Amino acid sequence: MHALPLAIVLPLLLGPLCAWAGPTSAAGKGRAAWLAATLTAAALALLLSQAGAVFGGAAPRWQWPWVPALGLNLSLRLDGLALMFGALITGMGLLVILYAAYYLSAQDPPGKLYALLMFFMAAMLGVVLADNLLLLVVFWELTSLSSFLLVGYWRQRAEARAGARMALTVTGAGGLALLAGVVLLGQMAGTYEISELAARRDVIVGDARYPLALALILLGCFTKSAQWPFHFWLPEAMAAPTPVSAYLHSATMVKAGIFLLMRLYPALGGTLLFEATVAAIGLLTMVFAAYVAVFRHDLKGLLAYSTISHLGLITFLIGLSSPLSAVAAVFHVLNHATFKASLFMTAGIIDHETGTRDMRRLGGLLPLLPWTATLAMVAAAAMAGVPLANGFISKEMFFAEAADLAALPGWGLLVPLAATLGGVCSVAYSLRFVHDVFFNGPPKELPNPHPHEPPLFMKLPVALLVAVCVLVGVWPGLLAPLVQVAAAAVLGAPPPEFHLTLWHGFNLPLLMSGIALAGGVLLYFLLLRRFDLHLNHPRGWTGRLVFTRVMERLFAACAWLIARLENGSLQRYVAWLMGSAIVLAALPFLAAEGVSAGSRPRLDAPLPALVAWLLLIAAGAALLRGHRDRLLAVVLVGVIGLVTALAFLALSAPDLALTQLAVELVSTVLLLMGLALLPRWSPRESGRARQLRDAVLAGTGGLGVGLLAWLMLTRDHASIAWYFLAQAVPGGGGTNAVNVILVDFRGYDTWGEITVLAVAAVGVLALLQGFHVQRPPKDAAGRAWSFSHPPLLLRSAARLVLPLALVVSVYLFWRGHNLPGGGFVAGLVTAVALVLQYMARGQARAEALLGAAGGARYVRWIALGLAIAGLTGAGALVLGAPFLTSAHGHPHVPLLGELPLATASLFDLGVYVTVVGATLLTLSVLGAASRERTP
Repeated sequence: MHALPLAIVLPLLLGPLCAWAGPTSAAGKGRAAWLAATLTAAALALLLSQAGAVFGGAAPRWQWPWVPALGLNLSLRLDGLALMFGALITGMGLLVILYAAYYLSAQDPPGKLYALLMFFMAAMLGVVLADNLLLLVVFWELTSLSSFLLVGYWRQRAEARAGARMALTVTGAGGLALLAGVVLLGQMAGTYEISELAARRDVIVGDARYPLALALILLGCFTKSAQWPFHFWLPEAMAAPTPVSAYLHSATMVKAGIFLLMRLYPALGGTLLFEATVAAIGLLTMVFAAYVAVFRHDLKGLLAYSTISHLGLITFLIGLSSPLSAVAAVFHVLNHATFKASLFMTAGIIDHETGTRDMRRLGGLLPLLPWTATLAMVAAAAMAGVPLANGFISKEMFFAEAADLAALPGWGLLVPLAATLGGVCSVAYSLRFVHDVFFNGPPKELPNPHPHEPPLFMKLPVALLVAVCVLVGVWPGLLAPLVQVAAAAVLGAPPPEFHLTLWHGFNLPLLMSGIALAGGVLLYFLLLRRFDLHLNHPRGWTGRLVFTRVMERLFAACAWLIARLENGSLQRYVAWLMGSAIVLAALPFLAAEGVSAGSRPRLDAPLPALVAWLLLIAAGAALLRGHRDRLLAVVLVGVIGLVTALAFLALSAPDLALTQLAVELVSTVLLLMGLALLPRWSPRESGRARQLRDAVLAGTGGLGVGLLAWLMLTRDHASIAWYFLAQAVPGGGGTNAVNVILVDFRGYDTWGEITVLAVAAVGVLALLQGFHVQRPPKDAAGRAWSFSHPPLLLRSAARLVLPLALVVSVYLFWRGHNLPGGGFVAGLVTAVALVLQYMARGQARAEALLGAAGGARYVRWIALGLAIAGLTGAGALVLGAPFLTSAHGHPHVPLLGELPLATASLFDLGVYVTVVGATLLTLSVLGAASRERTP
């Protein structure tokens, strides 16, 4: 298997094993951590195995066509940008896994956390490796779902549940907007392959739909990367465990929007609309979040807003049309991941050792946590942009790009001023992180009054990341090759020559850095001494408050609407459904100039057809008149079904006729068993007004369907049936086109149908298991209920019918691919024979002979049938063919001669077993609910 899909499949499919390997114990935690680390390291190794080709200028690609007609292909590509993000996702994942092993308490289930981390990692790798827009959106939504589960890991905490819901609502809504934008983009470009979009940029930006597509895609990016005004969900997500925050909210998930902006820049960027929107939102977010971060009292809250600010910085750089801004953006993605993840881990250590993250209670921890304090100060210096740290170099590049905009007419001078202001606030909150925690007096009423240094391996990930901050700060050229190939992928062309160096001389960016450093120190101590920073409380409208109020109003509106529509009346629900369907179906006719029949020659109706129509009319009228008698209603519905079977037979569809007859037999028995739990007569509920409404709806609907059928049948049309008839033998290896369609051409549909059948049967079991109806001693006519043995003739006939029916079902099954029959009707015939055993022997005796074990065997039959059908389709994948592709041939077998065989017969076997299991499970559950109980 190719390295790219394998890197995604390994954590996705094997990650759930972490939950099994990691119960809440020290040994279980170790097993889960080792398994998660092994899967992560394997994914990283697979990506690095392709790194040589990427640095050589190639982009390894893997593709598996899925639905090419819709542009949906499983396409993966590893270029410089994907390699950089993939290395961040897996490399940072390894450090987080090690950190989490020491962070989790004895009560926290480690297997659950590691399994969810593997799920999220696979989704993120899918996002960065996807070369198909639709596939990218699928993985994008999986990141939202997995992050929801990770943020809500401590589900017993109300703030974790609220934060998870908020994150899912905002990012999920953005994902829907992204899907709409991606569909528009694919339609404009004529392709959904990302690698082909850059070549069609002129077509895309020249399309009238470009502004709408850009707005929708930017909504998806801004919500995921917490850009203003969608920033508020990220601080609320800090209710997650710190390993989750360090992984999702510093290095991976929140950078998914940044990644997509970079990925689509060659196709969408470079326009005035793109630059004005993206750069403006980025700069606004950077300054706003940096200012708010200064006033946050919670350690992770401060880091959350600082993350939002740095994401805004990167967004601003992406929005600019300067090629060097792309280089700066790529470089800062790497730098931010290192210092921010280390700071989140440091915050987790402080919380772990002291029991609080409130900086108003912390202070003076330097003597108690000297190593942690040293690491935190270096990481905070990188976040503030202090020289000799990696953050200083990328922030200088940011200041350089902002300074270049000062020459723009109008408001150009505000850009470097705003950038400097953001830098001032960045230094201030970085200084507060260090000063309030490790200095600033003794701690105040800590929940854990005796903090101490954590275990070595809990500090090790922090130390490694801090070492990278210093190493890159001193020797930035170390990352130059990676930045080069990543920036080339962002720009769609090689970037101009650049130099990652610590010293660029005395220039305006250096002056801006000096002002930011000095101003940040001054601002922090001014706020601390003059305005008593610790007493500050946020007031007024906030993003969280707006979101909460909007959700409250939305729920209130939904409650108002539900109260008027959903009153518990099934009749009203059906009436609304029918009325809406009639109105929607009538709209095209109202807009048409006229409606007339086609010119196709009419055929004379034969006498049997007239008789069948009269019988249908009579049965329908009798059903309308006597529908309150439930037993009579079942019989009349059966008459309608019988006439339908005769119509199939008359129209040369013996397969359908045979299936209809078997369905009628089984459904009649099941309906009668279900009605045994209810009174025979249904109560009279409808008044005259409701009856008139129902009559109008039924009459209008019936006449409308009849009109549609008449308009269609009187017109010539090209039927797809001829394609199936022509391809049944060469494409499916069978002469029975109906069966070939069901198990080959439309195998997906059949697989979905048997899955629905299985779910329905298991749903009946879940609803009625243990349920019992106490029958009255007498019926409505005063006759006592009789539970005597069935007649001897029925029991004797059942013994003979069962083997004969099984032989018939086997015959129908084997002939189904070439003659009328197949797995579905064979399963129904078997089910009818076994139903007869229930009737003849009684449920207890029949289930004892079948070993039903209260229906448990039937559930296993259902699972076996679905497994056979699914594995048949998966076997085609293993052989390199699309799912459910069948192979067929005519091998010569001794004694039997030439046999027409097809692998679709195995799929049909799965259908057969599922039908039998689902029917008998439903029968068993309904019978148990009304079975006589011995006192």
